[in-house]
Amino acid sequence: MIQIAVYGKGGIGKSTVSANVSFILAQKGKKVLQVGCDPKHDSTRLLLGGQEQRTVLDYIRSTAPYDRKLEDILMNGSNGVRCVEAGGPEPGIGCAGRGILSTFDALKKLGVDRIDTDVRLYDVLGDVVCGGFAVPLRNEYSDAVFIVTSGEFMSIYAANNILKGLRNFDNGVPRVAGIILNSRGNEDEYETVKRFADAVGLPIVAAVPRDAVFAQAEARGCTSAELFPDSAAVGEIRKVADRIIGIMDGEVELHHPSPLTDAGLSDYAKGLPVQPQKS
Repeated sequence: MIQIAVYGKGGIGKSTVSANVSFILAQKGKKVLQVGCDPKHDSTRLLLGGQEQRTVLDYIRSTAPYDRKLEDILMNGSNGVRCVEAGGPEPGIGCAGRGILSTFDALKKLGVDRIDTDVRLYDVLGDVVCGGFAVPLRNEYSDAVFIVTSGEFMSIYAANNILKGLRNFDNGVPRVAGIILNSRGNEDEYETVKRFADAVGLPIVAAVPRDAVFAQAEARGCTSAELFPDSAAVGEIRKVADRIIGIMDGEVELHHPSPLTDAGLSDYAKGLPVQPQKS
């Protein structure tokens, strides 16, 4: 089994990308478990026909330990993708990051490791890589990490912070799979992200265009990969699924995290030349 973490700034489209990647991997015959690690708990909605899933945190709050069963929080989605949502606390109450820790602990106790799975994909909020949200960055939870970004500076800023978090958990084994550009349609967006990718020594593994197929599929509670398999946008997301299979087969090179320094990020924002960072 391989464990994949998909990180990105909130609202950048990482959940849409994750759900489509999971669907495509399942189409290719892989047994997939997707774990939503965002308090919005909408990671798996497109795999469940638009249906909201009971979150792990809600479940453990309302169910005594001796009554808990994995099947109560595990749902079957499109193409047989297994789905779990961590959930989060009520607004203003509790710590969402702590909720991720509680979710991982509960899943382990309920026997998630006994599920026959080829790919376990974690969809994680990456605005602030601290506390519980950093758990999927740890070596025991992710073999490879993808970072979703657009060309907007705050999205790039979050991507750089994610690389800093990865560096803090670095054990000498490269684990960064690359950058997924989820386009906003801004002028020169690819070139903007390519400047950052080159500076941190990472490939852009897919450049997903801004496309109406996402809104159309979302309105029907489905992935774009299911409804519009031949679209250009899905073709780009398919590159991510193919890359994951390549990683599983040992055919794809992973990278060490080499985030920009604060000074380097400042130069990047000003459009100044930025030297590639050393691992």
